[in-house]
Amino acid sequence: MPALVQNLGTGRRKTSVARVFLRPGGGDIKINGRALEQYFSAEASKAMVRQPLLATETADKFDIYITTKGGGYTGQAGAIRLGIARALCDFNIELRGKLKQLGMLTRDPRAHERKKYGQKGARKRFQFSKR
Repeated sequence: MPALVQNLGTGRRKTSVARVFLRPGGGDIKINGRALEQYFSAEASKAMVRQPLLATETADKFDIYITTKGGGYTGQAGAIRLGIARALCDFNIELRGKLKQLGMLTRDPRAHERKKYGQKGARKRFQFSKR
């Protein structure tokens, strides 16, 4: 029995983590056992997931199996995008230059800012009363 050939990539965004398994195939994308169209309802999220594949023209060369947890749909879509980009670099290092130029290999550092004590939120204050 031949060994399973796959490339791995881990992506993170906000509090979401995505593990991406790139396998040779026909372009099938499964997220947590569901098809891409079933998992994401927003077109923007679907487009974000496909970005690295379209940029490197490898959309129909791989079946992609993804497990993701944490955060919301936008965070998960961003994590999947980074994971796919990293897995593509693992597959072929020559794709790295194109992906890096498009900013797909950079982890987005923006995250939720914690609420501060004595304030209403992270930035918002309680109303100031002079008298």
